[in-house]
Amino acid sequence: MCMKKIAIFGGTFNPVHKEHVNVSVNAVKELNLDKLIIMPTNIPPHKSDIPAPSKDRLKMLELAFKDCEKVEISDYEIKKQGKSFTYQTVEHFSCICDCQLYFIVGGDMLKDFRTWKNPAQILSNCTLVAFNRENSGVDFASEQEYFKKTFGKEFIKLNYVGKDCSSTEIRTYNSFGLDIKDKTDERVAEYIKKENLYSGDNYTEFVKKTLPEKRLIHTANVVTCALQKAKENNLDKEKVRISATLHDVAKYMDYKQVKDFVLPEGVPQPVIHAFLGAYIAEKILKIQDQEIIDAIRYHTSGKENMSQLAKLIFVADMVEKGRVYDGVEKLRQYYQKASLDECFKQCLKEEVIHLINKGQYIYSQTLQAFDYYNKK
Repeated sequence: MCMKKIAIFGGTFNPVHKEHVNVSVNAVKELNLDKLIIMPTNIPPHKSDIPAPSKDRLKMLELAFKDCEKVEISDYEIKKQGKSFTYQTVEHFSCICDCQLYFIVGGDMLKDFRTWKNPAQILSNCTLVAFNRENSGVDFASEQEYFKKTFGKEFIKLNYVGKDCSSTEIRTYNSFGLDIKDKTDERVAEYIKKENLYSGDNYTEFVKKTLPEKRLIHTANVVTCALQKAKENNLDKEKVRISATLHDVAKYMDYKQVKDFVLPEGVPQPVIHAFLGAYIAEKILKIQDQEIIDAIRYHTSGKENMSQLAKLIFVADMVEKGRVYDGVEKLRQYYQKASLDECFKQCLKEEVIHLINKGQYIYSQTLQAFDYYNKK
């Protein structure tokens, strides 16, 4: 008699999105599973974000997977309370199930896997299965080599490649009042609206009043893009979120109509909104963090000796997924694979080349930044 094949797909699912479902359906087929257990975490060890209440995440999972065969939603980690450690979960299920056990992760988690608690113990109780996502930049061959060398085991790579979608994107879009029905199950989207989950704050509410929908979508994409790299660059996620949320807050304002705002000499028209936005953030929204204010002020022009936060907002503004221009795909590859410093230099260079080719005036601060960073 053949041993049953059971897989666990864990995560915060905060909230569940369409690619979670697509990956699950394809994993059942590719691995020929008898059962796939969707396992929402209680408190994720590697994330500082506080997820939506467990009852809401469980309900959203039930709605999203309602029509999926061989899929079961488990509240094991939630009922267990405390931080959710994978080594404990797979050990529990390997003991109670006489089966061939798999644990499914996104390819972006492969590098993080070595930092998980007791990774070797996890692999002694299950086989790791990884799936790729579009534009992930994950080197699966290199990771496989690391696994063989470090753990003496290989992981299975699913053929299915997920589309570029994330729970962060859904939360961000929803906070700006943007439609999320193309990113998650329609029933989940309705539940989020009904229960008022992932709503915005005073910053998103202010931006919603000043920007048209097209620019709100761009802003939401910049927030999502920047948050993707916050942890990797040891940046405070809330400061990243606020800076990205407000970077274009003054895009459609007339600086002449803003009381007490003084435009510095020589600032060209395309850069005015950044300086005005910094003023709005400080004087109207009462933000006192100078790093956030500077990230807004220099997100278009750049400057010498920028903070890592300011560099991240500058880069995210250029490479967010809605941007369409020659060379953007190359910059996105830098964003995924290179350091933030290297990507920033490439983005700054691209901006200067673009302005030269268009015969447009280049702000002195941008030229100074270009010279400063190319000497490094």
